[in-house]
Amino acid sequence: MITQYGSSITKSMVVKNILEHLQNMGLYDRFIDSVLAILFFIFLRWVLVRIFLQFSHDKQKEFLWRKAATYCSVFFLVFLLSIIWLRGFHSVSTYFGLLSAGLAVALKDPLTNLAGWLFILVRKPFEAGDRVQIGNYAGDVIDIDIFQFTLMESSISGVSKDMRTGRLIKISNSTVFTEPQVNFTKGWFEYIWNTIEVNITFESNWKKARTILEEIVNAEGEDTTRRAKVTMSAASEKYMVLNMPLEPVVLTGVYDNGVMLTAAYLCDPRVRRRSSSKVWEQLLERFSGEDDIVFAYPTQRSFSNVTEGKPAIRAETARTLQKKATKKSLHQTGTPLFESKPS
Repeated sequence: MITQYGSSITKSMVVKNILEHLQNMGLYDRFIDSVLAILFFIFLRWVLVRIFLQFSHDKQKEFLWRKAATYCSVFFLVFLLSIIWLRGFHSVSTYFGLLSAGLAVALKDPLTNLAGWLFILVRKPFEAGDRVQIGNYAGDVIDIDIFQFTLMESSISGVSKDMRTGRLIKISNSTVFTEPQVNFTKGWFEYIWNTIEVNITFESNWKKARTILEEIVNAEGEDTTRRAKVTMSAASEKYMVLNMPLEPVVLTGVYDNGVMLTAAYLCDPRVRRRSSSKVWEQLLERFSGEDDIVFAYPTQRSFSNVTEGKPAIRAETARTLQKKATKKSLHQTGTPLFESKPS
């Protein structure tokens, strides 16, 4: 009993001495003030969120207002903590000078990420909801933090091109200074050219095939083309925009295994794969009812001018083959090709 009583007295004296030491240094009051500042930060954020959400009616705006409330609250918390912990210094500028020199060496990457975050907020190369490509990564921006931004990955090649893969990619904010950023959904022009390549055989009626393809892509890109013209007209007031045709077009070319028809039309980058699927479905349905249009694909075949060539070529080829057959027959029977006359 005496031993336990003595140990408890010793522990209480140690705690009391620690508290007295902290109080003499002024740390005790600063800890209390810091806890109060954190509680005030939580309350302030709750109030700001309630106020900001009164102005929004969709999920994207609610997300942005919540982020704005958090940033405002964090800024105010840092301001309060700076006042609390810098009370003992005679010169705040001297303290910040020493602090910045140490942080510049020890926290180079976090500070660069912080600078990148400020760059994103001020210059706005992309915002939450934009589809972007940063280096080898592409996807939809779903969050922007102080040190990182998050992409919902979308594949840029392969079978799942332009479709979300379901993976989240965390990218440091500092990459905005070192990597090129491609924004597919923001800027003076918010659409992309989607191309459809259709390869048909040389014997197919390529003019009819081109007409069918033009009808399909004109219908598919009609609404997008109209909206793109309005966007380009507005962008001409800010950028030096050169005249550029926006209507769908079908180009014709000749390749090794057939005639290549390449259709290009404007579409939203988020639905490019779905739009391509719609065009191909209509094209397959229309071509299935045409007997003189056949798709071409890599294969081997023999071609005979006698049966498949043009009429004039077939006739000339038939006469040539007939002459060769006659000469061969006469040679085998020993009949002279030319009869000599007696002198």
